[in-house]
Amino acid sequence: MLPLTGIRVVELGQNLAGPVAAEILAHLGADVIKIERPEGDDARRWGPPFWKGVSPGFLAVNANKRAITVDLKDPREAAWLVEFVSLADVLVQNLRPGSLDELGLGPAALTARYPRLIYCSVSAFGSTGPLALKPGYEPMVQAFSGLMMMNGDEDGPPTRIGTSILDYGSGMWAAVGALAALVNRQQTGRGCVVDASLFEAGLAWLKGHVASFKVSGVVPERHRTGSHRVVPFQGFETKTGPIIVAAGNDRLFAKLAGALGHPEWATEPRFASNAARVAHKPELLAQIAEIMLTRSKGEWMDRLEAAGVPCAPINTLPEAIVLPQTIALGMLQRVPGEALSLVGLPVSFDGVRPEIRLAPPKLGEHNDEIRGRKE
Repeated sequence: MLPLTGIRVVELGQNLAGPVAAEILAHLGADVIKIERPEGDDARRWGPPFWKGVSPGFLAVNANKRAITVDLKDPREAAWLVEFVSLADVLVQNLRPGSLDELGLGPAALTARYPRLIYCSVSAFGSTGPLALKPGYEPMVQAFSGLMMMNGDEDGPPTRIGTSILDYGSGMWAAVGALAALVNRQQTGRGCVVDASLFEAGLAWLKGHVASFKVSGVVPERHRTGSHRVVPFQGFETKTGPIIVAAGNDRLFAKLAGALGHPEWATEPRFASNAARVAHKPELLAQIAEIMLTRSKGEWMDRLEAAGVPCAPINTLPEAIVLPQTIALGMLQRVPGEALSLVGLPVSFDGVRPEIRLAPPKLGEHNDEIRGRKE
C-alpha cells in the first residue's frame, strides 16, 4: 500500500507548479482529482511536439490523476466545487492570485468551512508583500530572484537554467508542506494553509550563494560548470568530449595531481590547499585544461576512476536516459495503455518506486465517473 492511500486531493492547477505538487501526492498514492476549465489546462497545448494531441509538458506532470471539467465562470458550477471540496483532505491550487477568493474557493473561506482541509497555494512571488497578487512565469522569476544572473558563462550573459527548476521546485516544496500538514493534522485534528512560490524556491536554491555573499560581501562569480568555492570542480574538454572533474578536497586534489602527471602540485604552495587553488584558479585550470586535451574521454575516465578521483562524463539527454544506472533504478516508467515512458517519482519505499498507475487524463475524462455527467 502506498503511503497516501486513502487521501483525496483536489487540484485546481494549471501549467506546471500546481500540477507538479499534486502529481507528487498522486505518485505517493493519493486520489488526485484535477479540475480543469472546459477548454482545459493551457499546458495541454504547449507544443509541438504533441503525443495524441497533448503536449509533453502536460504529460510530464499529470500522471496518476483523474480529471473533470468545471466552469468557474458559472456560479452553479463554482458552488458545486465548493461542496465537492468537502470530500478532500488537500486542495492544491496555483491559479492567478486572488482569483478564487471571489468564488468562495480562497484559503480563508475554505479552511473556515472545512477546518481539516489542507489548502496548498503555489504563486509566483509569495503570499504576502507588494508582489503577492502579481502573476508570473518561470523565466520572469528566474530573472527576478537572481538565479539567472548566477547562471551561465563567466564572460557571457546571464542564462536561464534549461529546465523549469522553479516550477518543479515550488511544486516540490508545496508537496513537502502538504505532507507535514497531514502529519500535524493527525496530532491536532486541524488543517492549515500551506504557501509556496517560485520566488521563494529561487532564493532557496541560491542559499549557498547568499551565505557566501553575506560572509564575504563579494558576489560569487558565474561558472559554466564549476564552483566559486572549490577548485578544480568543473568540466574539461578531452579529445572526444567533456567530462566533469570534482576534486572536492585536498586529498582528492593530490590524487588528481598524480593522475595528471604532476604529483608535485599537491605540495606546491599555490595549489596545496583549496583556498590557495581558489586564489590561483586561472593558472591552475589552464594547465589542467591543456593536459586534459591529450587523451580521450574514455581514457581519462578510466585513469581518474582508477586514481579515486570523482568524475563523470557530461552526457546528452539521449545518453542519460539509457544508462545502465537509469535502467537499474527504473526511473523511466511505461505509461499504462500507452507506448510512452515518463520519469517516475524520484523516491523509493523499501526499494520499490511508486508506479505510474494512470495515464495523464484526457480533458474531462472522469466527468461521468465523478460528476455523473458526460461532456
